[in-house]
Amino acid sequence: MSSGELFITEFLGTMILLLGGAGVVANVILPKTKGFNGGWLLINFGWGLAVFAGVFVAFKSGAHINPAVTFGLWANGATEFGPGIPVTAANGFIYISAQMAGAAVGSALAFLAYKKHFDEEAPPATKLAVFSTGPELRSYAWNFVTEVIGTFFLVFLVLSFANWPGDMGPLAVALIVVGIGASLGGPTGYAINPARDLGPRIAHALLPIKGKGSSDWGYAWVPVLGPIVGGILGGLLASAVAFG
Repeated sequence: MSSGELFITEFLGTMILLLGGAGVVANVILPKTKGFNGGWLLINFGWGLAVFAGVFVAFKSGAHINPAVTFGLWANGATEFGPGIPVTAANGFIYISAQMAGAAVGSALAFLAYKKHFDEEAPPATKLAVFSTGPELRSYAWNFVTEVIGTFFLVFLVLSFANWPGDMGPLAVALIVVGIGASLGGPTGYAINPARDLGPRIAHALLPIKGKGSSDWGYAWVPVLGPIVGGILGGLLASAVAFG
């Protein structure tokens, strides 16, 4: 796979992830949608299905669609990021830049789909929540710990599923994301993916969203660094128990 093909594959997979994920959040929390007030579990399942779709789109690159997975594979001692794609700094940069760009574009497409609902009166924090995560109780240190634990859970299991016999990988990962949202998502909204949060936060800052308010840059480091640390820890443990 060429560098360009790698970029496009990860870009499209992450774009689909965010189109579906930001879309279900918009459906549940924006005014006057068909899914308004649909609840936390609807968001959890919507994100899980978005992961399922994104993984299939990006399967040729190994379907990271998440820098935490890329970092986890590096920490795991893997020799390939995906089939025939060696673990190098240059390839790692391609993965992460594609993921960030894809996430920004996917969230922008969700904004366009819900443009009229964004035009309705709603708190600025609600509109930001379609794009990026935020804590229910703001404590940067503990919010960071939550993101580390949730991402560790994800990456450790993703690497263990990689060697599971059969073709259950995409479905297994999707269900794990649903489970993380239901079990560990309450404190911070479970970013568990730096691109999923930072790319859309940049899009939120740039898009002409009526009454959008702040993009909350003071919190932005938590859902970036927390998942990176969690991904590395997940990769290290997977290596220690011979899942890598």
